[in-house]
Amino acid sequence: MAAESRKFVYRFGGGAAEGRAGMKTLLGGKGANLAEMANLGLPVPPGFTISTEVCTAYYAGKQCYPEGLEEQVAEALAAVEATVGARFGEKANPLLVSVRSGARASMPGMMDTVLNLGLNDETVEGLAARSGDRRFAFDSYRRFIGMYSDVVLGVDHAEFEDILGGFKEQRHYALDTEVTAEEWEGLIRRYKARVEEETGKPFPQDVREQLWGAIGAVFKSWNGARALTYRRLNNIPEDWGTAVNIQAMVFGNMGETSATGVAFTRNPSTGAKELYGEFLVNAQGEDVVAGIRTPQNITERARLEAGSNAPSLEALMPQTFAELQRTFDLLERHYRDMQDMEFTIQGGKLWMLQTRTGKRTARAALKIAVDMAGEGLISEAEAVSRIDPASLDQLLHPTLDPKANREVIATGLPASPGAASGEIVFDADEAERVKALNHRVILVRIETSPEDIHGMHAAEGILTTRGGMTSHAAVVARGMGKPCVSGAGALRIDYQAGTLTVAGLTLRKGDTITIDGSTGQVMKGEVATIKPELSGDFATLMSWADKLRRMGVRANAETPLDARTARDFGAEGIGLCRTEHMFFDAGRILAVREMILADKLEKRKAALAKLLPMQRKDFIELFEIMAGLPVTIRLLDPPLHEFLPHADHEIEEVAEQMNANADSLRARVAELKEFNPMLGHRGVRLLISYPEIAEMQARAIFEAAVEVGRRTGKAPIPEVMVPLVASRNELERVKERIVAVAEDVAKESGVRIDYSVGTMIELPRAALCAGEIAQSADFFSFGTNDLTQTTFGISRDDAARFIGEYTAKGVFRCDPFISLDTEGVGELVRIGTERGRKARPGLKTGICGEHGGDPASIAFCEKINLDYVSCSPFRVPIARLAAAQASLAKD
Repeated sequence: MAAESRKFVYRFGGGAAEGRAGMKTLLGGKGANLAEMANLGLPVPPGFTISTEVCTAYYAGKQCYPEGLEEQVAEALAAVEATVGARFGEKANPLLVSVRSGARASMPGMMDTVLNLGLNDETVEGLAARSGDRRFAFDSYRRFIGMYSDVVLGVDHAEFEDILGGFKEQRHYALDTEVTAEEWEGLIRRYKARVEEETGKPFPQDVREQLWGAIGAVFKSWNGARALTYRRLNNIPEDWGTAVNIQAMVFGNMGETSATGVAFTRNPSTGAKELYGEFLVNAQGEDVVAGIRTPQNITERARLEAGSNAPSLEALMPQTFAELQRTFDLLERHYRDMQDMEFTIQGGKLWMLQTRTGKRTARAALKIAVDMAGEGLISEAEAVSRIDPASLDQLLHPTLDPKANREVIATGLPASPGAASGEIVFDADEAERVKALNHRVILVRIETSPEDIHGMHAAEGILTTRGGMTSHAAVVARGMGKPCVSGAGALRIDYQAGTLTVAGLTLRKGDTITIDGSTGQVMKGEVATIKPELSGDFATLMSWADKLRRMGVRANAETPLDARTARDFGAEGIGLCRTEHMFFDAGRILAVREMILADKLEKRKAALAKLLPMQRKDFIELFEIMAGLPVTIRLLDPPLHEFLPHADHEIEEVAEQMNANADSLRARVAELKEFNPMLGHRGVRLLISYPEIAEMQARAIFEAAVEVGRRTGKAPIPEVMVPLVASRNELERVKERIVAVAEDVAKESGVRIDYSVGTMIELPRAALCAGEIAQSADFFSFGTNDLTQTTFGISRDDAARFIGEYTAKGVFRCDPFISLDTEGVGELVRIGTERGRKARPGLKTGICGEHGGDPASIAFCEKINLDYVSCSPFRVPIARLAAAQASLAKD
């Protein structure tokens, strides 16, 4: 199709639209939903959407627009003029428009918006005459100058805030609404003078120049710093682009019968089925989210709960409120999900400006999904598919201990639930810097803006002195799962002095505070926390997930605490028990060192005999906790030098403890030193050199299994795993020893244990030769941490130096140590599984690296039919849910 005939512009309004909800890829979320609301017959100001294809073409064409776009925009603008009965740029009856971004994924506040576009020195007089309200007209004009200059001309918004703030201070005004029409005229002259000072040009009066300037600014904001950060944090691809929505303005700042607001069909913090939102009389949309004025509650119930004296919308405009409630109910039923909506009331008439699937906390998401399934709006499978597995992390961490002492210094709004303690920092860059030093921080701001997103991400929680429940800080914090207290107005922040003051108490940068986003409390110092209760909606949804998933979910655990935590979170066994972690215990490291230093087999066996009862006790504890479930125990894996001291003073201390010669110890340390120990004498290589280690560990495993079986009546299922195998011959040599020990224990105890012997596939050769190795292995566990290292030739310990740069520049799509590289490492896992099962049908396979808790990696594991994934205990619920979603996606 020729470029001239391509359609770039899609109209909506007047009860019809050229788009629909399913066209988000082309129209962005905002444009698609505006079209859908228009098709539903809801009151939507008419307008049109410039598609995301134009954004892609704009960047591909070195910031030039595709041919035919100008004509299509002009035609669509003429259609809006005809619907509204006003003309763009006409002095007597001007059409004003808003210009907003709209990517296919919601990116609140990350890109640019311009309101009241079309005002100039002449059309403002026409607006004043038509509306009969000169103050409203000039209030709109000053808003437009400030917003357009900031977004399009690059004049910092703070310049205008300083002018207005200084003027209000002189006049002793508390609110913008106290400024008169004549005063706005004077301020506008000062605004325009500041623009000319900063840019060297007068503020543009040509309305078409204004329009194309705003369209270009929205497209440019797709690659602005805020948007880039948000896309990186939320894995939004660069090539998606943004649409631009141009819509006839409706005015919430046209006096006391006008208002603007933001509302959710359900509570986004708790998930409760109740209308939740805020509004302001005689205001425009940015006033609500910016926190410049304290918003009012929409419902009377919410007003009473908040203890507010400001009237609710329900009381102030009952008829409009009733229409709003009907509209909200219709939209939630239509979209079958909780909606986040923006609305304006102009002279008592309701207009819908936006609807989108509302961001919510993990706890709210669970409740909404379970409730909607109960209401028959969605199925259990849909409920499971709607929860982001990674978001469960918000529920799996501590909350404040109700019994702990707390010194409450202020109370704000409970904007995003959860609790956090950290050092006070006052700006986003500082938050990121201090976080990099492994300090926990609370970002404390008067109000946050999209520029603060990197600091909000780095912080444990956010505290603001301004803003409501739908402010930028609240919405972004909820989306990130960070605790947030907003609108704590009793606090006074002095950025220059680096202080936070309240009721005579002064706290400084670096002091520790605690915030509780569930109650709005701000506390001095650190407050103790407790483990969360995972029941109710969580338990219900997880039970549905467990019915739907095919793969098993195990945990990586070697301590009783980890094992109990894993069981509490629903683990179906242990997929990786790293026995070397047990050897570092202070009570047994001496025996380990004696074993390493022994120059004769008898001495080595004597040292191992000391370790045997300790290892047996370890395994008894794990087997009891995991009664009746499989426990995969990896035999000793790291190089021996890791257990030895290295500094001279350490060697002297250890020699004294062991009653050994320090020079002999020093020589043994030097003898064991390797240039590249991670590829050296470790794993199966160590067990072949020192088979007595494998024998001791095998005996501890089997004796523990016998003991637990007798004690509990539930025989454990030990799976003995040999690490770092590259060939069948290696595995067979160690397996022979394990089987021999199992026979010995069976004869001695009179009990035969059901066990299996397998290997960890963590070398490319092992994956390629899996068919041969499988003939001697009962199971494969893919150790994707080391498999990633050995496939890429990258040391995980050193990767941090450049992986960030690689991902930022697009060399790597993501960090391969966090999410499995499916094309390379994943291909080896697929090859290993297929070749292994061809040689040994029914071969059990799983992964036990960090990837076992990553939803994207779990989806790949389902795709290639692994039997289970194993991950850290706190990620077990995430893996259970991700495995269910992977099963649903496969079906």
